[in-house]
Amino acid sequence: MGQARDTYSGRYEVTIYHNPNCGTSRNVLDLIRNAGIEPTIIEYLKAPPDRQTLLGLIKRMGIRVRELLRRKGSPYDELGLDDPKFTDDQLIDAMLANPILINRPIVVTPLGVKLCRPSEMVLAILPAPQRGAFTKEDGERLVHDQGRPTRGSNR
Repeated sequence: MGQARDTYSGRYEVTIYHNPNCGTSRNVLDLIRNAGIEPTIIEYLKAPPDRQTLLGLIKRMGIRVRELLRRKGSPYDELGLDDPKFTDDQLIDAMLANPILINRPIVVTPLGVKLCRPSEMVLAILPAPQRGAFTKEDGERLVHDQGRPTRGSNR
């Protein structure tokens, strides 16, 4: 993005709970930036949310605690977390002890909070339009040259 382009950074507070090693998370960050927004980036593996923050995010997303658990590439199976005996509090404890269990990316904007999997989910909560074409790392085009989402996008 060239320096001549204005950004909405000062106008909109957007936060991404990000893992730079995750392709979906990188795509979401790039979609936010394609809207001219420079978000606050929280690398949640280095700086995990505290219990209150995590519970607040889950509540604002309107999902169950279990829906935020990441299975792939995490100790989910090793800890036996698919067992329904675990309470929400126990699942939160597991996520706080092992932040890799928190699915990502989570994006917070003035329009809402979402777990953005697949990455195009972020389009529904961005407070600014896309400014040009966007193609995901895997080659899938999400946004046309004019900034309009392609048919499969959420906005």
